[in-house]
Amino acid sequence: MKKLLVVMYSIPLFIGCKEVKKQPEKIQVVQQETPKKEVPFVWEAANVYFLLTDRFNNGNPENDVNFGRTEETDVLRGFMGGDLQGITKKIEEGYFTDLGINAIWFTPVVEQVHGATDEGTGKTYGYHGYWAKDWTAIDPNFGTKHDLGNLVKAAHKKGIRILLDVVLNHTGPVTDQDPVWPDDWVRTGPKCEFTTYENTTACTLVENLPDILTESNEPVELPDALLAKWKEEGRLSKELDELQLFFERTGYPRAPRYYIIKWLTDYINEFGVDGFRVDTVKHVNEDVWGELHKEANIAFEMWKKKHESKILDDNPFYMVGEVYNYGISGGRQFDFGDKKVDFFEYGFKSLINFELKTDADNDYEAIFKKYSDILNTKLKDKSVLNYLTSHDDGSPYDKERKKPYRAANVLLLTPGASQVYYGDETSRSLTIEGAEGDATLRSFMNWEELDSLPNVQQIHKHWQKLGQFRKNHPAIGAGKHKRLAKSPYVFSRTYVNGDFRDKVVVGLDLPKGKKSLWVKGFFGDGTKLYDTYSETEVTVANGKVILDNDFDIALLELME
Repeated sequence: MKKLLVVMYSIPLFIGCKEVKKQPEKIQVVQQETPKKEVPFVWEAANVYFLLTDRFNNGNPENDVNFGRTEETDVLRGFMGGDLQGITKKIEEGYFTDLGINAIWFTPVVEQVHGATDEGTGKTYGYHGYWAKDWTAIDPNFGTKHDLGNLVKAAHKKGIRILLDVVLNHTGPVTDQDPVWPDDWVRTGPKCEFTTYENTTACTLVENLPDILTESNEPVELPDALLAKWKEEGRLSKELDELQLFFERTGYPRAPRYYIIKWLTDYINEFGVDGFRVDTVKHVNEDVWGELHKEANIAFEMWKKKHESKILDDNPFYMVGEVYNYGISGGRQFDFGDKKVDFFEYGFKSLINFELKTDADNDYEAIFKKYSDILNTKLKDKSVLNYLTSHDDGSPYDKERKKPYRAANVLLLTPGASQVYYGDETSRSLTIEGAEGDATLRSFMNWEELDSLPNVQQIHKHWQKLGQFRKNHPAIGAGKHKRLAKSPYVFSRTYVNGDFRDKVVVGLDLPKGKKSLWVKGFFGDGTKLYDTYSETEVTVANGKVILDNDFDIALLELME
């Protein structure tokens, strides 16, 4: 939008006391672009895209098979070729930008166990990334450290933050090719019962998933198998020297958790990743997360000092935790049955909210008011990461993908941060014939359907419009909610932080054709607004705006 600047030159000249005739005034007209309001990135309002690295996009078919991983697996339980290069390509193509995504979380990419195992659902490889063998290496099926560095650079260039998915609770399972870690590092039983604090933390999640002794302060030696691996790869002395420097700097005992904390925070130091999504949080003593957060902050600040020209903003390092079955209604407390823990006190800005999927069919106002109220009281200055579908939730919202528009409206307009699970925006099938357990949720991204099916393209366009509006307006996720009208349903969101102020109005379940949206008391008469959904300019008159289109939704922002 352009405005006119009028520059006037008036030059009365005086010589002594004698007045000289005025020169004629010169008027110069200058066209100038109105500066676009810069939108700050706010973690509490983030639009996060979550994907399985192996199932999103195959950027390099040459790395599809490694370590002899050629045994036949059950349906969707082997590696399928997705990798870091594939994610980077989609970043550079603008896929995430067009979807309004401003943070990406992908499943862990550290080196996985080499062999396959059967947990009772069929032979499985560590395609999902949660079965670490070596925290210091990238699994070649996913790519290289160079690939990870390129991904972070490409994302930052687009203003997108990167969340690394990190696992500190357990190693990968024992296989013919992957020996168990020493018994001063891990426990191999009992299996968790999930009824008390102790039988949730001091136990193994499932059979044959060795649990790191994260509560131990006893110094331990590095496993012989890991030392031999590093020696064979030609990096033994480098890894040992770095560990020596870490333990000298921190003064920590060489207990199992501190080795892993060092290895995880190395990825911040080297690549400048912006945050961690922390796996299996409730299965580890909460003090450990405070230690991880402390070291992560130190690493983030060190990276910033080395790369001042690449700093995106002054947001501190971000951690969001997966406390399985935590719901927003619990506020700051998670109840183990015999003990309550406030995980927000231990480095977490946010926790994944398992409650939205059960709220999602309530009326919009009930959902939005509930979340706004809790986030502005019990969880003030903290947040939740809302989701409707995920990689390990066997009871997602709309499993049959019959309500993709409703799902978008609920997920992207509910206060809090949003987690778009890959394929939510394209109705990727969650019911795959022959797939057992979580595998049915993890099919390869349905790019072909997006390219060829008009219905999928229409759904995708809806997710894009809502996602971009959300990204451009922190008020949606981090602002205060207020209903302006019941029928048709219209609400406002307001976000204020220092000099930045963001105000928007949204209408849902609107009638087709001509419609009137009540905005009195929020936008005054004469205010010019823009409906980003229908791409229509409107002016407030008599406390309302009039739209005439076939859409049942309106996304109103102030005209620049």
